[in-house]
Amino acid sequence: MGGFDKALAAFTPVDAPAIATAEFQARIAALSAAMRGQGLSALWLDATASLTYYTGLSLHASERLHGALIRADGSLVYITPNFERPKLETMIRVPGEIAIWEEDEDPFALIAARAGGRIALDPAMPFGFAGRLMAVRGLAVCSAQDLIAAQRRIKSPAELAILQVAMDASHSVQQAVRAGLRPGVSTGEVADFVNAAHLALGLGPVFVAVQFGEATAYPHGVPYPQVLRDGDMVLVDLGGRLHGYHSDITRTYVFGAASERQRHLWSCEQRAQQAAFAAAQPGATCAAVDAAARASLLADGFGPGYRVPGLPHRTGHGLGLELHEEPWIVAGNQTPLVPGMCFSIEPMLCVYGECGVRSEDIVYMTADGPRWFCPPATSVAG
Repeated sequence: MGGFDKALAAFTPVDAPAIATAEFQARIAALSAAMRGQGLSALWLDATASLTYYTGLSLHASERLHGALIRADGSLVYITPNFERPKLETMIRVPGEIAIWEEDEDPFALIAARAGGRIALDPAMPFGFAGRLMAVRGLAVCSAQDLIAAQRRIKSPAELAILQVAMDASHSVQQAVRAGLRPGVSTGEVADFVNAAHLALGLGPVFVAVQFGEATAYPHGVPYPQVLRDGDMVLVDLGGRLHGYHSDITRTYVFGAASERQRHLWSCEQRAQQAAFAAAQPGATCAAVDAAARASLLADGFGPGYRVPGLPHRTGHGLGLELHEEPWIVAGNQTPLVPGMCFSIEPMLCVYGECGVRSEDIVYMTADGPRWFCPPATSVAG
């Protein structure tokens, strides 16, 4: 893999300023104000991306309860197993009380004692944990889904700056993959390069999917490797992580000379992506963006709806601290688009048994309309 080795040697780490403590504090202040407006006394953040969003803490979920309680007055209580306290103290970005529990004690009693009467729960909290809190007598429990999503789906300038650097890095990896392909290379070799490239760029590898030929027809690939041949459709979906924020970009092209059929399918995909981009205007709904992509594909003879040949899944998903998060670009989602939202536009065209085409690019909303983080693909040749 001489081409890949040369590309790796040329990569140098990239970076962007991390989220400042003042921004975490502002997020907590806005959340506590919203909580007071709904009569909530507290909100529990489990070991999830939402805990990271509000406090800067990144904890691994386990069988032990570990997280933070945000109270309506804006104060924080970190609840932790006692043996984890020394480590936690080195990680805290936003000051708060630390409440500990031993292995033979009930951590849910700690939450209940400090929460007051009505508590909202992190929607990503395991059901087993949520069930324990719901069973506490005198404690009213509801979901924090809407409260958290309303903030997290609007990215701040600092978040957008991190995402831009991460997306630029992954875009350069995509370009290096295309330049380094050769007949006989395996999907595994390409995936190994992608992961090594993200590390060389200073990003944490998150995922990579490499598909050749017929395997490109299936949105999440096939459970066996492929070897590249001339004339194959190539699909490479990849992403990395910088300061907790994700990149995500897919390119599809033909290795070698493209057939008329391949050119046609690729052009249909490109038209659908551009139609969705044009529909993504401030005030338009997420559903309208999905509908625009499907209308374009229908006009080209695919679908309707989720039928294949056509687009068998949603048109896009939000991107941030999670690879897939709100807003969902899907039929029925009446959430209006507003500045600061970031989401993918990827109306994949699947022809099972033949090939597929997915051009996935991320946009962020401005007051004047959508903007691409990176330029979309322009040629079936890559």
